[in-house]
Amino acid sequence: MDVNERRDVIAEKVVAAGEVEFGALASSLNVSEMTIRRDIEALEGLGLLRRVVGGAISLKGTSNEPSFESRASAAAAEKEHIADAVVDLLVPGETVLLDGGSTVLSVARAIRKRGVNLTVVTPSALAGLELSDSPGITVHLLGGLLRPHELSLIGPDTIDAIGKFNCDTYVMGVAGVDSTGGVSEYHYDEAKVKEAGMRSAKRIIVAADESKLGRSALVKVANLADISVLVTDAPLTHPTVKAASKLRIQVVSVEPQNHLSQTIKEGTAS
Repeated sequence: MDVNERRDVIAEKVVAAGEVEFGALASSLNVSEMTIRRDIEALEGLGLLRRVVGGAISLKGTSNEPSFESRASAAAAEKEHIADAVVDLLVPGETVLLDGGSTVLSVARAIRKRGVNLTVVTPSALAGLELSDSPGITVHLLGGLLRPHELSLIGPDTIDAIGKFNCDTYVMGVAGVDSTGGVSEYHYDEAKVKEAGMRSAKRIIVAADESKLGRSALVKVANLADISVLVTDAPLTHPTVKAASKLRIQVVSVEPQNHLSQTIKEGTAS
């Protein structure tokens, strides 16, 4: 493991656990505590964590992106119910742009399970593979620079490719949704792909579990008012859900306890 890989691991551990100890890191990574201290100093300089006595703690900011695996395992059941609610909104025969990320991968799995006839455009190799042999589904996998681990495509080629499609719906996964911070993402190039996706579609569905609400990540993608639909497992009383409804955004709230969906459309319950 080289120094950059080791520091990525340390940053992910801090995000996942909230705090880490020098000794535990040194033992798990098989390096000296002095090496860990230098790594922590470097990561602190990047604004990814803060040194404390004996270790480091996570900052409240969200500039560092957790691994795909950790995001996929977090709130997995909730994401399945969110995905089902998203698929309920899709119209057979329409062209749907599917984003990268773990939540939208759950949407791809729900589409496959339901057997909805769609044309799917996606920068996600994982979503494309999930739907590649599904009857009634045509998949256009976009080109571009492949992000390791995420297996999503980014860069100018991806943005240009998205611009060649007229999509009915864009299903977008995000790192944060906030009334003031808007829709946000960890990674700058991913954010630019999302911006292109929003330009290409008539309807923007944001799929986000409750942990993403009231949170602002590093790069702002759009204002909250720019989206069409918010699908979440957060209750209708959540401040971000209430802010979305006031903006006349359609909100689909998947009840955590019984997994039934309630919808607010244009500020009124239905």
